[in-house]
Amino acid sequence: MQAWSIDGNTQRLDGGAMFGNVPRALWQKWLPPDEQHRVPLACRALLVRLDDGRYVLFETGIGAFFDPAMRERFGVVESEHRLLLSLAEIGLTDADIDVVVLSHLHFDHAGGLLAPWVQGEAMRLLFPKARFVVAREHFERAEKPHARDRASFIPGLNDLLRASGRLEFVELGPAQSLIGTPVPVHTECLGESVAFYLSNGHTPGLMLSELRGAQNIVFCADLIPGRPWVHVPVTMGYDRFPECLIDEKRHFLEDRFARGVRLFFTHDPEVALASIARDGNGRFSTVNERQRLDGVTI
Repeated sequence: MQAWSIDGNTQRLDGGAMFGNVPRALWQKWLPPDEQHRVPLACRALLVRLDDGRYVLFETGIGAFFDPAMRERFGVVESEHRLLLSLAEIGLTDADIDVVVLSHLHFDHAGGLLAPWVQGEAMRLLFPKARFVVAREHFERAEKPHARDRASFIPGLNDLLRASGRLEFVELGPAQSLIGTPVPVHTECLGESVAFYLSNGHTPGLMLSELRGAQNIVFCADLIPGRPWVHVPVTMGYDRFPECLIDEKRHFLEDRFARGVRLFFTHDPEVALASIARDGNGRFSTVNERQRLDGVTI
């Protein structure tokens, strides 16, 4: 397998929301804020070319589906669809992608599925031949969201995915939970190359993907958005169940540290991939950090 980190549109979000339980005096050292107290965030995807030649894209970032007013509200920096430009840099288009794996359907992870906003035009899906892989529990959550996180979903996206005829659900349950000894699930379209696990702390039904190669890589999604969140007690204000997330993260990091699994970050503005380190007090951090992946063999 080969892997690339694919840059999507970048964002600037309120630092207090991104580091919900951390005092500003501390988090501003990790990610310095701008004059509006916002911190820089990537929306990075992971592209993998399987041994059979198929291209699999893990997430699509926030994309460019917002109208200008909403783009300003949510701090999206670029007006163009940067993910498409990043794919073009390695000679691909969205039509070359065979599978899109979605950890969850919040707009900063799934918005890139949609064509750029044009006034007066309806939303439409990109990736015309791709199968869309998502956890069934989370898809159902997106159809009937709680008031607490309704604004995180894109109205109408579920309908477009279903109408495509290329939607594949992953059935995740308690046996796949990070707490305990999870039993991974595999899908028909990806087989043994990708193992899926369940996380409920950030949002119910979030699906974590672990690539099984010479050295495994796990797409951390919003369980661990970037390096500062590797420290187990750190959570976001956006997390639905922070105590659950902390427990999940501790089990997750202990297991991946023991197995030498590397972490892929979607929101870290500087680092795409890192190994896990643990000090004498049991605190986790990162080492062997890589800013990007350019077709590396995994």
